[in-house]
Amino acid sequence: MGGRSRGRRAAAALGVTGLLCAALGAVMILLVPSLIRQQVAKNVRVDPSSLSFSMWKEIPVPFYMSVYFLEVINPDEILSGGMPEVRERGPYVYRQFRHKNSISFHDNDTVSFRENCTFHFHAEKSRGSESDYITLPNILVLAASAMMEHRPMSLKLLMTLIFTTMGQRAFMNRTVGEVMWGYEDPLLDLMNKYFPGALPFKGKFGLFSELNNSDSGLFTVFTGMKNLSRIHLVDKWNGISKVNYWHSDQCNMINGTSGQMWPPFMTPESSLEFYSPEACRSLRLVYQQQAVFRGIPTYRFVAPDSLFANGSVYPPNEGFCPCLESGVQNVSTCRFGAPLFLSHPHFYNADPVLAERVLGLHPNAEEHALFLDIHPVTGIPMNCSVKLQLSLYIKAVKGIGQTGKIQPVVLPLLWFAQSGAMEGEPLRTFYTQLVLIPNVLYYAQYVLLALGSALLLIPVVYQVRCQGPKDALSQPSRATWSEQPPSPRTPLLQEPPPHTQPTGPSA
Repeated sequence: MGGRSRGRRAAAALGVTGLLCAALGAVMILLVPSLIRQQVAKNVRVDPSSLSFSMWKEIPVPFYMSVYFLEVINPDEILSGGMPEVRERGPYVYRQFRHKNSISFHDNDTVSFRENCTFHFHAEKSRGSESDYITLPNILVLAASAMMEHRPMSLKLLMTLIFTTMGQRAFMNRTVGEVMWGYEDPLLDLMNKYFPGALPFKGKFGLFSELNNSDSGLFTVFTGMKNLSRIHLVDKWNGISKVNYWHSDQCNMINGTSGQMWPPFMTPESSLEFYSPEACRSLRLVYQQQAVFRGIPTYRFVAPDSLFANGSVYPPNEGFCPCLESGVQNVSTCRFGAPLFLSHPHFYNADPVLAERVLGLHPNAEEHALFLDIHPVTGIPMNCSVKLQLSLYIKAVKGIGQTGKIQPVVLPLLWFAQSGAMEGEPLRTFYTQLVLIPNVLYYAQYVLLALGSALLLIPVVYQVRCQGPKDALSQPSRATWSEQPPSPRTPLLQEPPPHTQPTGPSA
């Protein structure tokens, strides 16, 4: 009896434990998703107490800018009307450092900041040095010639005389460092003297001189403290909510974020929008596929075919025109009138005629397509590579002898890739706090529910097994009764069992 009693108590204890586990699992299934959302919302908002604030303030991810020059190898033939031929040089790699300053929080759920950016040449990752000489179009000469195309012939002849006096030619041979960060040019001094304000450069001219040791303007973005759905979205840039470079309100709108983080809880229907001061416009990327980056689930976003399409292919882009072939965007209105164009490298995803007019270009998706891998729950980038090309539209201008017989062509100058991937301690912290712990809680709720259900079956099975033998012992058969041998204490003369008739006369 003692063993059976202990068994009942053990079965009852296991049943109670199972009930508690099942109840806890059910409660977790109801509450864990909302708890995870609350934890994510708390840690991604722009607030000094949030987990991601230090990451937002000073990006811990090592960012690199790899620059590839498209060196012109037949300048004399181009001046004679021949087809340009280029050779890719590089990469020349720069480590990019970013940190935010002038941070100021406002009462309307926004924060303002400037992001300072510096570049340091990374010789180990580069194929060449900044002292390498390269032959490129002389941007000052050709841009000035293009701007003089519709001016009186007398001015054009004067321009030709000035170019000749200063020894200016249509193509130049300069070092990588000079092209990137600036070189002194008497033509620049002359233009600043007689056309003040026409150029943003003072003293030196370089394609990236304005980007080093500088910021890209004053951004004001939403913090997400009051409305999480608007977190990181740009409210104003340099105090304005739209620019005036383009010819339609839609193209002038400042949409999306500042390009570093996005609102959390993304779906495949989400898109990535951000405003780029360098491109003078908002850019929009679209979802391509799910992926995994070092154990972290991600969504990959890529550029749609319409990103640099012209107005005839994609009517909403009509505001960016005047346009040439589809796949290149005219940015002259925000680049001091110079005929500069933005596109994917090697004219990837553009009208094939653009690449066919320049020998040496080989567009392909693997090398020239851009992408961003975003953790969809938090909206934080895990891995990215943004690739863009800068080109110059060149042609002969009647009256300016330096332009010779150049045939109209969009000639690539360089393309660059800005890339970065989360690694090291930031990656481990991110994985633990926002991936591992939520996953443990997610699976724990179902484990508890399954374990509780299994433990609840134990007392039921025990009761069934105990009930069967007890019933059999409590109702013995008549045959068993009659066949039992008499015990020493059993009377020799027994009364017959109830309801049993005697079979013979009594003695």
